[in-house]
Amino acid sequence: MLYQRSSKLFAEAEKVIPGGVNSPVRAFKGVGGTPIFAKSAKGAYVYDEDGKRYIDYINSWGPMLLGHAFAPVVDAVIEKAKLGTSFGMPTELETKIAELAVSMVPNIDKIRFVNSGTEACMSAIRLARGYTNRDKIIKFSGCYHGHSDAFLIQAGSGLSTFGTPNSPGVTQGTAKDTILAKYNDIDNVAEIFENNKNEIAAIIIEPVAGNMGCVPPTQGFLQGLRELCSANGALLIFDEVMTGFRLAKGGAQELFKINADIVCFGKVIGGGLPVGAFAARNEIMNYLAPVGPVYQAGTLSGNPLAMAAGLAMLQAINNDAELFNRLEEKTAYLEKGMRKVLTDAGVKYTINRVGSMISVFFDERPVVDFITAGYGNNESFKKFFHGLLENGIYIAPSSYETWFITDALSYADLDETIEVVAKVATTL
Repeated sequence: MLYQRSSKLFAEAEKVIPGGVNSPVRAFKGVGGTPIFAKSAKGAYVYDEDGKRYIDYINSWGPMLLGHAFAPVVDAVIEKAKLGTSFGMPTELETKIAELAVSMVPNIDKIRFVNSGTEACMSAIRLARGYTNRDKIIKFSGCYHGHSDAFLIQAGSGLSTFGTPNSPGVTQGTAKDTILAKYNDIDNVAEIFENNKNEIAAIIIEPVAGNMGCVPPTQGFLQGLRELCSANGALLIFDEVMTGFRLAKGGAQELFKINADIVCFGKVIGGGLPVGAFAARNEIMNYLAPVGPVYQAGTLSGNPLAMAAGLAMLQAINNDAELFNRLEEKTAYLEKGMRKVLTDAGVKYTINRVGSMISVFFDERPVVDFITAGYGNNESFKKFFHGLLENGIYIAPSSYETWFITDALSYADLDETIEVVAKVATTL
């Protein structure tokens, strides 16, 4: 029986962990079946508790840009752990990774480290509100910025609708200050500013959406947001938890040549350990305590193990002049191969890709926002997911998640993936 040990472990986990998982998407609710339990990983592969090997396109939801168990990261963590795992005091290591990050990313002078992408985005919003002395924020339907109350908001029926809570426990008072906009619809955003003059503190956006599948910004959209924020005294926040250090050394700001006011990081910046960060120019970051009035703190922020992992990862990225070319070429190769076999099989599909982020949607119409991302045939996706899984290819167990390509993938791995996609396509 496939996944025999994983099934047993899941049953045991359900008794002591809500839903058997510590993050909901891992439970396979979107695709059915029993989640597989990972035992180990190396390079481009993850191995489950039943001993099965998978070519991994989740890569811990993005951090493993250079592959699992990347030796410089592992070695750095081991050596640092020998000296102590946490101090609650400043360390030289925090300054070193801060200096490196600031040197790699455009338009930032200072950075503060936290423990997750959720913390980074939550703190960025608080900082933006404190800096502008305004309360309202604009977020986009389909963009996920962590599970802070202000972000768990769904869209209403109008073009410029105040949010309503999307989760019990989120109050109406919190929701009323979050305004929903349509991704890739600059006119919608302009209308929101017009209806809320001098009230918008910030726009927060995934510059390339990854939580409704991979959805790129349309031509001029990010530039339009930059212009609207500048004209209205609001801050533009790029949530680069996924895109930071993945799409380019300087992330989406570098790739699209758009300057954000605050940038949020996670995933790659921690090398696989729990790390987040937010960064901005001096005049904004100096509003943070202890030099400014906006309070933000964390006992484990700047944890030495996480800082060691992150520094080793950023150094490897910074020192590899061809890394992003290789990632682009590998992902383009995968896209081309999948397009051919899906077309040959007569499958209706759309593929979106930016750099090393890629998604397959089972509908022919363009996917540009949360509504069009939902057009895909979910039954086809379920068959696709389980067909790939049974044949040793691990993608996200949700049609609303991007794939993440790692440099550890060989062209033999990509060819194997394309062959499996061809096999599964005949069943859709």
